[in-house]
Amino acid sequence: MELNERKLKILKAIVKDYIETAEAVGSRTISKKHDLGVSAATIRNEMADLEELGYLIQPHTSAGRVPSEKGYKLYVDLLMNKSELNELDKKLIEQCVEENVSHINELIHETSKLLSQLTNYTTVAVTKSLVNQRVIKYIQLVHMDESNILLIVVTDKGDIKKANLSTNVYLEQSKLNLISDNLTKKLSGKSIVDLDDRLIAFIKYEISEYSVFIDELIDALNFNISEDDFLVSLNGATNIFSYPEFNDVLKAKSFLNMLEEKETIASMVKSKGIQKDNVNIIIGSDNDCKLAKDCSVVTATYNIDKDLVGRISFIGPTRMDYARIYSIVNYMSLLLNKK
Repeated sequence: MELNERKLKILKAIVKDYIETAEAVGSRTISKKHDLGVSAATIRNEMADLEELGYLIQPHTSAGRVPSEKGYKLYVDLLMNKSELNELDKKLIEQCVEENVSHINELIHETSKLLSQLTNYTTVAVTKSLVNQRVIKYIQLVHMDESNILLIVVTDKGDIKKANLSTNVYLEQSKLNLISDNLTKKLSGKSIVDLDDRLIAFIKYEISEYSVFIDELIDALNFNISEDDFLVSLNGATNIFSYPEFNDVLKAKSFLNMLEEKETIASMVKSKGIQKDNVNIIIGSDNDCKLAKDCSVVTATYNIDKDLVGRISFIGPTRMDYARIYSIVNYMSLLLNKK
């Protein structure tokens, strides 16, 4: 049994109708709404074939059909067209980009907030943190016990970063104070990205007695900063209640609990799905996060002059309006490429 052109048209019609209504689609509905040039009986037979092929599911014996994950994947990969954005949507997106284009982080996060409102999906914005560009103001090492030292770094913006160091070299607090003073003198006014090999070698030379310890300290400093390499913002978490698939209170609560876990969100948006241009589309159980098996995640990656500036992810039911999301994120890419 092959997927001929008629079957593909019927599948596309069913996916589009189900996205709009959340109700199982019958052959008579397809026959009335879509000019396919065949009878309802023929459509019904084709739908039975599509079900047998795994592209459709019949929830109840007397009901119509709904797309399966396999059906959604075929739609997204082969059948989906960009939808035309209305002028109001274009204007709102353009205005948001114009107002925030001089501040890239704000641009991604503010646009993510707007897109959550326009689409009624949950959005997650991820951008590079500026913390590693902030300037070191003060460094202090504090003796904790014989093998543990606490590293405290204060930046020019008042951020306080801490890291625990394990060392085989016993150092009393008076010596740690001397090292702290020396490190502050050498590193004050420099950003984390200034810590290149030449500077580190110079510091080791100046504090040669503790050069091995300096290695551990620099590693800990870089690791501590890298924990905040990305800023994450979540918008429209409760939008999921708008969809009948999540009318069940326990299901909705599970979804909200999932969004509270930063690692879970990271796992969701990093999963590999169907790649279309700068957009990654993950459908249902393809998500690495098992808690998101009833959801789809569409992630757009944005670059300016080939440099990654951030990502915006849309999270919603598998009955997501993929064509609209795809059109929105591509329109935003078009605006950014003009900047």
